[in-house]
Amino acid sequence: MASKLFKLAGSLALLVAATLAQAQDIQERTIRFGHLNNTDHPTSWGVKKFAELVAAKSGGKITVKEFASSQLGNELQQQSALQGGVQEMLVASTTSLTGVVKEFGLFDFPFLFTNGQQADAMVDGPLGKMVSAKLADKGIVILGFFDLGFRNVTNSKRPITKGEDLDGLKLRVIPNPVFLDTFKTFKANPLPMPFAELYNALESKAVDGQENPYSVILSSKFYEVQKYVSGTNHVYATNPVQISKRFWDKLSPAEHKILQDAAIEAQTYQRAASREAAGKALTELQAKGMVYNAVAPAETARMRADVKPIYDKFSASYDPAVMTLFKTELERVSKF
Repeated sequence: MASKLFKLAGSLALLVAATLAQAQDIQERTIRFGHLNNTDHPTSWGVKKFAELVAAKSGGKITVKEFASSQLGNELQQQSALQGGVQEMLVASTTSLTGVVKEFGLFDFPFLFTNGQQADAMVDGPLGKMVSAKLADKGIVILGFFDLGFRNVTNSKRPITKGEDLDGLKLRVIPNPVFLDTFKTFKANPLPMPFAELYNALESKAVDGQENPYSVILSSKFYEVQKYVSGTNHVYATNPVQISKRFWDKLSPAEHKILQDAAIEAQTYQRAASREAAGKALTELQAKGMVYNAVAPAETARMRADVKPIYDKFSASYDPAVMTLFKTELERVSKF
């Protein structure tokens, strides 16, 4: 009996020691987490959920402070700050990462997915891991991918029912070669511009339109300066949750686990919330006076065929190993 009690006491002592050691591995820290969207957008909901989870898992030692609405700069400025170790975290589009690792452009290929589950499977699977790993020596670590949803065109001129309707329209696009070539294919005039400048450009008629998911269009109040919203569904956008590698390398294994686990839990929550919000956002945009039109499947198929040269052009410059995996993964996820 005494022997059993001695063993039990020893086990408890080891457990307490391990707990104390882990607690000492968690330091008082503040993480600045930036993004471009307003605080009523699903991206912000995901950041808030991440902050709650990190606070709980760290016993209140690690504080995550949200900086919404481009408070820390535009997308490329924040990404540079992340690489330099000046900013700790950022959630933004895959498009801005193409300037760091060009293979991220694969996720921006037009008409790649027909639903969110396919996009999840692609970024969560081997391809997402392979491309994300290329960022490590560029100063960025990926903890997960939030959902942004299908991008759709709005403009002040006319409904977009087919590719030809884009002819001549001045459209703001993300500064990304794939996006630029996509809209040039349809003879639009794509203009790269930071997101923070977009509302004023639409209001002043410096541009005719733009393309974003419904939740972004609603949250950014583009319905005040745009008449038509068209269900082009031309790109499915996922937003990498990024952390500065300089900051990451300062953290203990216990802190790594807290942040990684919180990111995956927040990712699950955010994706579901974002997809639910998308349908509600479209209804609300129409209620606020926007004229909506769907694009017929036959027209979508025509547009997909028209942009095939973009796949061929960019694929030729990407890592062959990545392209081999991309083709395999595209076939796998198409079954979702």
